[in-house]
Amino acid sequence: MADYTVRPGLIRGILAASVLAFGAVATPPEGHADDAAYVVNVTVRPGYNFPNAAAALAYGNMVCEKIGAGRSYSKIMDDVKSDFSTSDEFQASYLITQAVNELCPAQIWALRNSAAGYRPPRP
Repeated sequence: MADYTVRPGLIRGILAASVLAFGAVATPPEGHADDAAYVVNVTVRPGYNFPNAAAALAYGNMVCEKIGAGRSYSKIMDDVKSDFSTSDEFQASYLITQAVNELCPAQIWALRNSAAGYRPPRP
């Protein structure tokens, strides 16, 4: 019959490797802003109608400032929908996502944590 004795050192090694692997995955990325990608993504897509690239960039930076100030995802969604006179959840979410991904990637986790449990309002 085989001996399946568990060695404590082996268990500690597996646990340590697991913690290190999880830590590498759970660490927020050190992203860099990409103004051009943001401007292209929000000015080519219909619905926002920014008068120029500078206005689009200013709006995206304002979204980043709101995230940095701790404003909740639902409040930012309300702001975007109000600013663009729309009830389209996707349109508002797209703009917020583009801003955080391209202009302030270091705040992605703050936005994700803020969005946990978000449910769109019922029509």
